[in-house]
Amino acid sequence: MRSSLIFTLFVFVSFFIPVKSLAQHKEAGLKIGDDMPSFKATDDYGDTWDSDKAKGREILVIYFYPAAMTEGCTKQASSYRDDMDYLEGYDVEVVGISGDYPEGLRIFRKANNLNYTLLSDPEGKVAKLFGVPVKKGGETEHEINGKKVKLKRGVTLERQTFIVDKNGKIIYINRDVKPAEDSQEVLKVIEKIVD
Repeated sequence: MRSSLIFTLFVFVSFFIPVKSLAQHKEAGLKIGDDMPSFKATDDYGDTWDSDKAKGREILVIYFYPAAMTEGCTKQASSYRDDMDYLEGYDVEVVGISGDYPEGLRIFRKANNLNYTLLSDPEGKVAKLFGVPVKKGGETEHEINGKKVKLKRGVTLERQTFIVDKNGKIIYINRDVKPAEDSQEVLKVIEKIVD
């Protein structure tokens, strides 16, 4: 009798205590309207980039990507490179963030003629501030100018894109980014905001 009562109580409580689903977990983190978290990170030149100094000057596009020099990440990075004139015309600064170390980002920039800021987040600290999932790091090997080069990353970040307005508020979040289309999607959003 007692065990039957405990089981009935367990079943009853289970229906009324919400369980966080995988989809809800994926949506955890920053929401539209939230303030951008303050952070500092090292760029591919070894200099410190400070989000507080960037706030208020321009609209910020901050995109997180898994690994430099991989196919999808190269497509995404190149799309921003190709659209940079349009983005700068709207007072936009683009910042790409990955778990790669600065020296790997330097190779990535040079190999693809990238024309915007790349930040290193090898421990995933910045990603976690934005609620971007972080997985274990890794290493990739690439042939660049006839030489084999190994790029190491401390962590692997999920691909996500954020737009921050000049007041430091998050105004756009994309957690289902299509790498080659990311900059065009961002441009559409920015055109609506500015016009």
